[in-house]
Formats: sequence, C-alpha cells, structure tokens
Amino acid sequence: MKLWTWLAGLALIVAVALGWAATHKQAVFMWIAHMRLPHVEPNHAVAWSEGPEAAPSGPRPPNVIVILADDMGFNDITFNGGGVAGGLVPTPNIDSLGHDGVSFANGYDGNATCAPSRATIMTGRYATRFGFEFTPAPVAFEKMVGSEGAAGDIVLPRFYPDRLKAMPPGSTAPTPDAVNELSMPASEITVAQLLKTRGYHTLHFGKWHLGGKAGSRPEQKGFDESLGFIAGGSMYLPEGDPGVENAKQPWDPIDRFLWPNLPYAVQFNGSPMFRPGGYMTDYLTDEAVKAVRANRNRPFFMYFAPNAIHTPLQATKADYDALPEIKDHRLRVYGAMVRNLDRNVGRLLQALKEEGLDQNTLVIFTSDNGGANYIGLPDINRPYRGWKATFFEGGIHSPFFMRWPAVIPANSRYSAPVGHIDIFATAAAAAGAPLPKDRVIDGVDLVPFVQGKATGRPHQTLFWRSGSYKVVLDGDWKLQSSEAQNKIWLFNLAQDPTEQHELSAAQPERVKAMLALLRQQDAQNAKPIWPSLLQGPIFIDHPSGVPQKKGQEYILWDN
Repeated sequence: MKLWTWLAGLALIVAVALGWAATHKQAVFMWIAHMRLPHVEPNHAVAWSEGPEAAPSGPRPPNVIVILADDMGFNDITFNGGGVAGGLVPTPNIDSLGHDGVSFANGYDGNATCAPSRATIMTGRYATRFGFEFTPAPVAFEKMVGSEGAAGDIVLPRFYPDRLKAMPPGSTAPTPDAVNELSMPASEITVAQLLKTRGYHTLHFGKWHLGGKAGSRPEQKGFDESLGFIAGGSMYLPEGDPGVENAKQPWDPIDRFLWPNLPYAVQFNGSPMFRPGGYMTDYLTDEAVKAVRANRNRPFFMYFAPNAIHTPLQATKADYDALPEIKDHRLRVYGAMVRNLDRNVGRLLQALKEEGLDQNTLVIFTSDNGGANYIGLPDINRPYRGWKATFFEGGIHSPFFMRWPAVIPANSRYSAPVGHIDIFATAAAAAGAPLPKDRVIDGVDLVPFVQGKATGRPHQTLFWRSGSYKVVLDGDWKLQSSEAQNKIWLFNLAQDPTEQHELSAAQPERVKAMLALLRQQDAQNAKPIWPSLLQGPIFIDHPSGVPQKKGQEYILWDN
C-alpha cells in the first residue's frame, strides 16, 4: 500500500511539474540554456604582434580602420542635429569623423539585420549573391520567438517547422555550437584577405557574426589577429556586477533570450573563451589602442566592431551617473552606452594622433543597421520611419563617415546614395589592391566621387532582400515589395525622404519597371544557404511593447 501511495504521489508531482513546465516553457528553456553556457577562463593578457621598431623610409600606404557600431539609430548621434534624449548625450568624437572628413547624407546599410550587413561590408558584395541572406540564430531561439504573441495582438509571428529538413547538417542540433554551421561561405574573399596581399597586418575586434564553421572564422578569413566573439553578442559585464546598470525589456522575447544565454567572454585567435578585462566596449578599445601602438611602423587594417549599442542594455555606472537629466531608466542606460561608445571612438582616434598616424589613416564609421524596435525607444531613427528588420529608411539609413585628412577635405558632404557595399572597394583602392576578377564586386571606390574627380552617381540602383521582402532604390525612387503581404510601397525620396506619401497607385508604370529591376537582380542571387524559419511582424511607426491596433502599417520580416 505504501508503494502505491508513493507512486501516486510521484505521479502527482510529475503531473504538476509537467503542467508548470507547459505553462512556463520559456522559463524552463532559459534555465536549460543557462546550464549550457560555455566554460570561461579568467582574464589574461593578450600579446599583440609587434611591427618593426622603426618606420620604413619613404611613403607608406595608409592604414585603414573600419569602426562598425551595432544597431545604432540615425538619431543616436548629435551630428545630424538630434541625439539621444533630445541631444542630452553629445557624441563629439563620432561627430568629428564627419566634420574632419566626409559625411554621406544617404549612406545605406548592406541589410537591415546584423549578419548579412556585415557580410556585405567584408566582401563588397550583396550577401544575397552568395546565399548569406538571413542572420544566423539558434533554432530554439527562432522557435521561441515564433511562438510568442501578446494578448490582443492582431498579427502574430510564425515558426515554420516543415523547413527544418532543409537546414544544413548539424545546424539544428540542441548544442551551443550548432549555429556555427550557418556561416558565410569560405569561398568569399574578405577585405582583410585582400589587404594582406599588399602587406597589411590585419586586426579584428569584437563581434564577428559571420559564422564559426571551419574556414569561416575571422582568423581563417584574413585576420592575423582576432579578439572578440564569433556569435552575435556578448554581455558587457556580468548582470550582477557592482559597476553595471541594467535595463531589461520584459515584453521582448529577444531580450529574454539574451540575458541567460550570452556569456561574458572573448576569444583570441580561436583560443578558449576568457573573461574580458572590464566593460566590454572599454576592454576592446583598451586592446585596440595597444594594437595601434604595436603596429605603428607598418600598415595595418583594423575592423573594430564592438557590440555596442546592441542589447542587452548594460551601461557602466559612471556613464549612467553622468546623465542625471534623463529620468527614464531605459533611455538613460541606452544614452550611457552611446556616451561610452563615443568616448572609446575618441580614444582610438587619439591613439592614432599620438603615434603620428592620424593624417594617413582612412577611418570609416557606420552602423550595421538602424536602431531596433525591441528596445522600446521611439526616437532613435528619427526623422525616418521603420526599424532594424525593415527596409524603411529607419532600418537601413545609417550614420556613415569617412576621414582621411591627407586625401579627403574636411567638412565634405556627399549626397548621392552610397553604402556598405562600397567599403571593400574603397579600402582596396586606398591600399593599392586590385579587386578580384573572378566575381562580381558590387561596390565602388568612393574617394574619387568625394573629391569631385568622378562624375555621376556611384550607383544608379541599390538592392535589398530578406526572403519575400525585396527593395530597390533606383535614382530617387524607392520601391518596397512584400510578396507575403501582396503589398507594394513606392516613395520618391527626393521629395519625400521620410517615406510619408505612398505613390504606387499613381505610378503603375514606374512600379512595373522597378519590379522588373528586382527580378533582374533576383536572377543573379543565390539560393539562401538555409531557409527562413521565422516570419514576424515589425510595425513601422511604433516600437515593440506598444499594443497593436488595426490599420497600423507593418511588414513581415523573414529570418
């Protein structure tokens, strides 16, 4: 009798546990995920390769530095007359790159999400040409987001389990490394590989997010030295660190996934993970400054890609305390992160000056995409509509500066559309490296256009695609096509740069011609390396966390 009583009690406990797990599946998933965090070793010093003790005689090629912010909105810097919290967070160091060089009034991202945009920067090619169309994400994450939805939502995200069979082998395994199978093809040539042919020492700092499959890691794609993380993010400090201020977005599934799943860790040239020495952006800058000094007597290419200001929202207490005028906690943490990033850009520029390298260093600054809706801040992309994960201007129209004092006149302003696709060719020309002849390079060298030596526009057309959502910019006209929604948007950006007046009904012949341009470009694109597993709504005119209402405009984003 006692045995039956015990078994009945056990069955009741199991039933209760399973019932709780069914209704708290996200909590269970997060607990399991946290248990799988990788082992992280203590912090240790990084020994940077030292260049020659003395600079070679005669002229030397310019150094090239690409600084890539993460999820920075057009309105996050004060250069454009705005800034976080109405300008309460000045960004003098980032702004200086535009004042001391050229600011591109219409600088466009390679994509509206992280990884394809970074692939475009690295290769000078539309990432859709080689199938790197979507941002790599764990299947569990896609499934989690695809099953989310607030009470009363009009449009829900959707996960496609039937597409799992088309995923690359090993990419759906329930292991942290499975996502590494979703990588940029090893056959692609990066700007680092190209500049190495001209004798450049090549350095990577921060976020990679192009996959960790063999042949696709930074140290295998042309970088002599790489300090950072392969995945799409990292903690800036441990959540409970006494020197950090945290801001969470409880309504957002992405945020709920990041906090328990991201390690606070870096790797150096593929080493075991180890703890950074401080707040992540500060630490990466500390090491980048050391690398500048180590390479002062030889040409170098540096790709400085901190994860700032991507979520999780974490700021140092010192930066947070410096902004008492901002009363909203989330906005204050975000502003403190922007403040920190700007200061660290200044530290890197100061190191160049102290080593006598600033006049002959091409510094390029931009963001991978626009500001994200999921942080719940409405003004980050103003005056533009849209967000990260949309091809409205707010998702792809980013700050874009180039400074090269020996070549580019200060206070230059260039208005024709340019983009991330041009960074590869511009860096190659600066280094004297011929472009590859065995593939299409979509970008061009921007310096002759900035100097007035080249006439016309660098590009008549620019293209973007993410699954069924496709966009072409042809001259001043921009057409967006969502096949999933059977919807077209047409805007004249010369007259309507913030996309307020949709003109497709009034311009049927133009729509027809621009759809033909999209079909022509699609014919040159490769099949995606893996299918989109997730499709979700992004509302154009309000951030997430705000109730959906009938009649509000949205797009369906594939990933």
